[in-house]
Amino acid sequence: MEIVGQTPTNPTNTRGGKYVFEEGEWWYLNGVDGGRRRANSQQARQNTRMWVDGKYISKSHPLYKAGRYKGFEEAAFSSLENYKASPQGEVYVIYNKAWPEWVKVGMAVDSTDRLKNYQTSSPFRDYALLYSYEVKDRRVAESAAHERLAKECDNVNEWFKLPHAVANELILEVIYEH
Repeated sequence: MEIVGQTPTNPTNTRGGKYVFEEGEWWYLNGVDGGRRRANSQQARQNTRMWVDGKYISKSHPLYKAGRYKGFEEAAFSSLENYKASPQGEVYVIYNKAWPEWVKVGMAVDSTDRLKNYQTSSPFRDYALLYSYEVKDRRVAESAAHERLAKECDNVNEWFKLPHAVANELILEVIYEH
C-alpha cells in the first residue's frame, strides 16, 4: 500500500514529540507519555486548539477559536461575537512608576494581553500589572471594584490614588462578594 499525501513539516516539537514513518504510514510519537498515534489524527487534534503568543488557551476561554494568534486582539476580532456574549474574564490593577501612588483598575478577557496594549501609550513601556483576578462577570466585578475604591480615595475615572496593597485588599473583598 502506498501512502499519498504531505509529509509532516514539523518533525519535532517543544514537548519532545516527533513524527516517524513506520509500517507504511506516518506516526506521531508523543514525547511526554510515549504514546503513538497516526500523524493525521495528531494534526486534526492540533487543529482544534487555540494558541495566543505561543500559549495554549483552553476551550472554556470566552474568545476561544481554534487557531494561532499573535495576541488576543487578533483573536477577539475573529471571535467578536463570543467576546460580547461572554461575561467571564479578569479584573486587573496596573500602575505606572511615573505616578506610583495611582493605580488603574480595569477589566479584560486577559489582563496580560491588555497590558501589552497599554504599553503602546507609553514611550518607556513602563506600565506594570500588579494584580489580576479571574471573575465570572468582568463588567459587574469591575463596576463593584470602582464603586468600593471610590469610597476610600481620590479617583479620576478608572485611576485611584491609594497604596497598591490597599487596592488589592479592597478589590479582594468585592471579588469574593461576586
